[in-house]
Amino acid sequence: MFNDYKESIKSFMEHDPAARSPIEIVLLYPGFKALRAHKKANWFLRHNMPFIARAISQRCAHKTGIEIHPAAKIGKRVCIDHGHGIVIGETTEIGDDVMIYQGVTLGGTGKDLGKRHPTIENGVMIGAGAKVLGPITVGKNAKVAAGAVVVKDVEPNCTVVGVPGTVVRIDGERVDDLDQIHIPNPLLNAIKDNLTRIEELERKLAEIEKK
Repeated sequence: MFNDYKESIKSFMEHDPAARSPIEIVLLYPGFKALRAHKKANWFLRHNMPFIARAISQRCAHKTGIEIHPAAKIGKRVCIDHGHGIVIGETTEIGDDVMIYQGVTLGGTGKDLGKRHPTIENGVMIGAGAKVLGPITVGKNAKVAAGAVVVKDVEPNCTVVGVPGTVVRIDGERVDDLDQIHIPNPLLNAIKDNLTRIEELERKLAEIEKK
């Protein structure tokens, strides 16, 4: 448990350039507090004390603006940056080394039964204001851009942008930086490809006319 505590603090230090010391993270960071509170709530839920679990969850939501259902499964070294407005649903599963920014919703669609919320695999980054909805899977090392709405599975090592979310494969490799601005735009890329193709056809047509 102590090692998990240390790993969580280290993760926040690595991902947040504004973090100055571990004590600052422990005492002042709402994302860190929410994750620790969730561990307590989850323990009470697993020991058949759902009322206490929900009470801890709701008190944490009131204090931090981050609502995590006690039944959600969250892995190691997860980092919540700023965090206000985050909602994580009951059947959500989050792997290790996941980065979540403010305003993110990991929710349901309202029509699913049983597993109603997303599965977020290891190493995923979810940008500010993104919505990941339904019993879908966001694959390992994928990136969800700020403001994206994702309702379909995302393969590993991909980036999702736009509404609805459109997948962009980036050389089949993980993008290591957490830059939420310089993310490929699939629509712009398609336009550029079409322009290149048009220029090529115009060149060939001009050659034919000369002959």
